[in-house]
Amino acid sequence: MKNEPIRILAADDDPEILKILSRILAGEGYQVVTAADGREAIERAAEDIDLYILDVNMPAVSGFAAAVRIRERFFAPIIFLTAYSGEGDRQMGFLAGADDYVVKPFSNSELLLRVKSLLRRVRQYGGTSSASPAEESLQEEAYGGTEKRRLLQYKDLILDLDAQSAVLDGQVVVLTYTEFKILELFLSHPGKIFSLENIYQSIWEEEAVGDGTIMVHIKNIRKKLKDSSRNPRYIKTAWGKGYYVD
Repeated sequence: MKNEPIRILAADDDPEILKILSRILAGEGYQVVTAADGREAIERAAEDIDLYILDVNMPAVSGFAAAVRIRERFFAPIIFLTAYSGEGDRQMGFLAGADDYVVKPFSNSELLLRVKSLLRRVRQYGGTSSASPAEESLQEEAYGGTEKRRLLQYKDLILDLDAQSAVLDGQVVVLTYTEFKILELFLSHPGKIFSLENIYQSIWEEEAVGDGTIMVHIKNIRKKLKDSSRNPRYIKTAWGKGYYVD
């Protein structure tokens, strides 16, 4: 994470909620950029924004639609604010590019906990590659460059830990921070079975909340990798135990 003050873009069509968001975020030392709707959020999205907080139900352009547009240009994490907590709504949010979900009405401490957790995970995105020097050379060639990079490879899937990007069979795969981190966890420990609780604690660094979040993320990763849950090439299921790559 850069040394400059952390900038957060908060978008909500309710002026009172926007004031609350601005006040509690600024109180923690964050620089806050506000947007009154999804269209304005898209317009104000920028490279120096470190995190986005988007209300789902905004007029004209919803939070989901704004997230998709923002994800086309920027990789910063996204938190959705929503009055709905159903699994279908969560799945739609994660597919739109969200990294986390906060249900209204929310407590100030809960929101700040989610914000700090996400920013901490982004800051700790480094890691070490398990690839041998020969494998790294092949991976660098696949990326079309000669600069040494920290890469993880599994079959035709390559994770670039420095660029925080994924390439599948020569094509870039757009992942959220959370999806990337889950794949990094699996590829860094081939053969190890991770339970849902293991994955949650490894990524969020806190106790699992048991809301099916990890299962939704796994489903979305498989969809982006064009994988089958019945006969997967990448993330395998150990029934009753968890998930792994072999």
